[in-house]
Amino acid sequence: MKALRAGSLAISALMLAAPALADDKLKSVIESPERPSAEAERDQYRHPYETLTFFGIEPDMTVVEISPGGGWYTEILGPYLAEEGKLVAAHWNMDQEDLPGYYERGMATYKERISAERFGDVEIIAFDPPEMTDLGEAGSADMVLTFRNVHSYAGDDNFRDVAEAAAAVLKTGGVFGVVGHRLPEDREQNPSTGYVKQSWVVGIVESSGFVLEEASEINANPADTADHPNGVWTLPPGLNVPEGEDEEKYREIGESDRFTLKFVKR
Repeated sequence: MKALRAGSLAISALMLAAPALADDKLKSVIESPERPSAEAERDQYRHPYETLTFFGIEPDMTVVEISPGGGWYTEILGPYLAEEGKLVAAHWNMDQEDLPGYYERGMATYKERISAERFGDVEIIAFDPPEMTDLGEAGSADMVLTFRNVHSYAGDDNFRDVAEAAAAVLKTGGVFGVVGHRLPEDREQNPSTGYVKQSWVVGIVESSGFVLEEASEINANPADTADHPNGVWTLPPGLNVPEGEDEEKYREIGESDRFTLKFVKR
């Protein structure tokens, strides 16, 4: 009986230790000297440790990152998942007609970034709804993440396609984590400003096979009025401030007010 009890205690200790070790690994990646300092400086606004912990990420997961852009979050997700898990980057469709020049430059920079050994084998796939919405084999992913790009799909009325694609690739119980620039609920939505309503996002995602498990204010910024001359891009890091206006005013506001939503596939 004593041996059985000791064995049970040992198993319990290991179960408790596993999340702690995962957390330590995440902290280590975020604090790594190999991470560009200019990107680390934005942690005060983007809160990567708190955000990824809120979503429940673990190092052995298969994670799909939608529209990773230049790779700010890939810089964290890639090394974190390299040994035990897998990162799939659902990036631009590079075979489209009239491909913008910045796509070519951006993809070249992204590929150069992930070529470093610490990233392991990041898989890049094309994602361009509504035509290209396959994020992988059905039920193959543990988590799908999208950061600060809901407006891009909302403007083309394709965000439902994004949510349905996430539902298709996720396992039952898998997590769809969404961070976006938040528009106050009493304002008229215009995605070209970069801001969208939290309620609008929740409505679409919940009607696409998910339930909202929790909303967090990790990335909130009450100083952001979401009413700027050049939309969200008026604020840092872009600081696209009209000529003659006080840039320091927008710098002091900081980066945008953001919702952080954790959805679970039903």
